[in-house]
Amino acid sequence: MPLRGERGGVSAAAGRSAPPRLSRRDAARHLFLWALVSACVLGVGLAMGSIGRVNVLGGVLQKCSRPGGPVTGFFRDGCCTTGDNDVGRHVVCSKMTQEFLAFTRSRGNDLSSPAPQYGFPGLRPGDFWCLCASRWKEAFQHGVAPPVCLEATDEAALRIVSLEDLQAHALSEEQEGEL
Repeated sequence: MPLRGERGGVSAAAGRSAPPRLSRRDAARHLFLWALVSACVLGVGLAMGSIGRVNVLGGVLQKCSRPGGPVTGFFRDGCCTTGDNDVGRHVVCSKMTQEFLAFTRSRGNDLSSPAPQYGFPGLRPGDFWCLCASRWKEAFQHGVAPPVCLEATDEAALRIVSLEDLQAHALSEEQEGEL
């Protein structure tokens, strides 16, 4: 017979049998289904973007990651959102160029090389990535800023970079598929 507090035992508080524990796999399934149902109840599609976040144009923040590309964002959720722990403010959704990747490597941040210990595949020209607003601004000042997807750039970027500078480097629909 199980002891009190063990699986299948008697709950000390209510005198009833405790519900069985879920395996990690079942718990993960339940969590995924809860998230899916919650997103649908809120009326927000999973592919849309980040719930409640606003982009630099004042609309709903869209995903920066593209199908088949690396999953970006400080929270690795595909969106350029930020939080208290994001010291660098990874909020500018950019399409990588060879010029920018060489520039950021020269500044000590090699985004081209894989870092498997962090699950980072390394970036190539054409990949979409959430950049630190200050690094994008520095690249802009040196004439090597990569193109920006405004709909996927968090409004928090405007604390560091002007909307005019971002708009001057905005991706056109044709550029979305190039590089």
